[in-house]
Amino acid sequence: MLFCEDFATLRPGATQGRGWTTDTANGTLTVERDATRHGKHLRVHTEGNGKAFLQVDDLTPPGNSFWGRVRLRVDAFPTAPDWAHWTMVEATGEGPGYIRPLGGQYVPDLGKNLWGVGSDGGPTGDWTAWRESAPATAGVWQCVEWRMDATDNRISVWIDGRAKPELTVSTRDHGGADTDFVFPQFDTVKIGWQLYQGNPSPSSYDVRMDDVALDDRRIGC
Repeated sequence: MLFCEDFATLRPGATQGRGWTTDTANGTLTVERDATRHGKHLRVHTEGNGKAFLQVDDLTPPGNSFWGRVRLRVDAFPTAPDWAHWTMVEATGEGPGYIRPLGGQYVPDLGKNLWGVGSDGGPTGDWTAWRESAPATAGVWQCVEWRMDATDNRISVWIDGRAKPELTVSTRDHGGADTDFVFPQFDTVKIGWQLYQGNPSPSSYDVRMDDVALDDRRIGC
């Protein structure tokens, strides 16, 4: 396995674990006991448009392809400003582009947050391919999986074990400029929360995460 963390061996209050570091700005990461799930999880907290990520470095996924999994619960998604954009997983490496297999956006016309794969900084520009059929639900634990397949620069997503094919993007089928979407040579994955717009509502965000894993094959829920 490329990376695995269930926080079970970390003491409550810990802010760093084996094989990962943190990337924060106006945010914190803290291991907590989970009274309802009889274990521990990582609490991700940010203020305003802050960020707080668990960061895994020095990855060498075979063929530049890998699977990921995380169990998560978001207390509340943004309801302002319009088009508020958030990221929960970001993969980077040698070459341009911040690749975001797990993120989304508040869509004011629909009055809801929607999951969407996205990218920024590469030749396709800044985009989030949200879909109406993939609403983001607050206040519940969900298991989210994603696959990065470099053979066609394809990203696929599963939520609670069910495929969400409408969220899939690939070399020519994506939400950005009319040019090829191409992965960098991945070596870093960040998992947590970042909101990009200032003065959001609510003014702070809490996300619980557990059972974080990266591998060259599907891990499952």
